[in-house]
Amino acid sequence: MMMTLKVNGRSHTVDVDPTTPLLYVLSDDLGLRGPKFGCGLGQCGSCTAIVGGRAVRSCSTPVSSVGSAEVVTLEGLGTSEKPHPLQKAFIDEQAAQCGFCLSGPILSAKALLDRNPKASDADIKQALSGVLCRCFTHQRMIAAIKKYADGRTA
Repeated sequence: MMMTLKVNGRSHTVDVDPTTPLLYVLSDDLGLRGPKFGCGLGQCGSCTAIVGGRAVRSCSTPVSSVGSAEVVTLEGLGTSEKPHPLQKAFIDEQAAQCGFCLSGPILSAKALLDRNPKASDADIKQALSGVLCRCFTHQRMIAAIKKYADGRTA
């Protein structure tokens, strides 16, 4: 089935089975490397993308459910030359070790703070509760997210 997706501000037409996980379309058809295959069950967060303003696990989201909603991946936030302020906060706080899980915390936090700019610490921790980071940088991730949130409201 031919589908048109708006990903990171650009339209892409793909010919895929509508039940194909969004992750496979993003990585295999569009060549994006931000969302990663981790558990394949939507439990680790490595495949996170923002769809219509909400953080979703793209490994368990059928591409047909996206419809006309905007999809944002880690690549859609910023570049290595000009990172998004949230990405910059992660760099400043040294919150990224291996980088495998970064789509999870960064995009989950962005979706949360876009909806609720004054999110509490508990809200941030809840948003990250489904992100598995084996590098144990959760405290630095929370510090980076709070730094970004504080900068937005300052």
